[in-house]
Amino acid sequence: MELGLAGKTVLITGASKGIGKAVAESFAGEGCNVVLVARTQAALEAAQGEIRSRYNVGVSIKAIDMSQVGSATALAGQFPDIDILVNNAGAIPGGSIDMVQEPTWREAWQLKVFGYINLSREYFARMAQRKSGIIANVIGLAATRPMFDYIAGTTGNAALVAFTKALGSKSVDQGVRVFGVNPPSTSTDRLITLSRTRAQKEFGDPERWQETLKGLPFGRPATPKEIADMVVFMSSDKAGYVSGVVLDVDAGIGSRN
Repeated sequence: MELGLAGKTVLITGASKGIGKAVAESFAGEGCNVVLVARTQAALEAAQGEIRSRYNVGVSIKAIDMSQVGSATALAGQFPDIDILVNNAGAIPGGSIDMVQEPTWREAWQLKVFGYINLSREYFARMAQRKSGIIANVIGLAATRPMFDYIAGTTGNAALVAFTKALGSKSVDQGVRVFGVNPPSTSTDRLITLSRTRAQKEFGDPERWQETLKGLPFGRPATPKEIADMVVFMSSDKAGYVSGVVLDVDAGIGSRN
């Protein structure tokens, strides 16, 4: 399907691995130039090399910690002419309220919650001025399926869903679409990390993490590409009337009793 995205420039945070890298690859496959943003230079260079070897598009990289004050302004200043922003960076740890103390909440939210908000603020202003642009937020299913043992992530994700809906409800008046995607359990390194935390809480043994993944739709987690392809499609003109919504890409698990 021709999505009409060729030639667009897309900036993706958390793009060195997992869903972020898959998003970059999917956009590159549509002929988009991509800007990969993450904390680690070496990982970014590896991702850059892989994408360049497969696609004839521009691939820029920027190693920056999006949890730091001023990082959003600096990034937008270096890459001002972005057509599509994909907020994806974030690693809120698992754990119940007795396990996750205030410093951890604040540190985790500084990257994912405030990182999304600050970068959206920077790029929305630029997009609104030129009357075009897209902001896509990769959030997480815990926003709509609250989890006791992922309480910091559940709460942060819920805030980002509200933020996405609020911004996207009126952004179209400036020609900008804003939407979100909630991935479920997805086959990434982060899934293993969260599952190990859950296994420690449930079984007292983090090595039993695979037991926490039983009962998933189709008997498996989602793949990063499945999430990435949805972000790309919703960023295209084929979804041109989509704004202010967050789609659960969860194979129906959020609707189970």
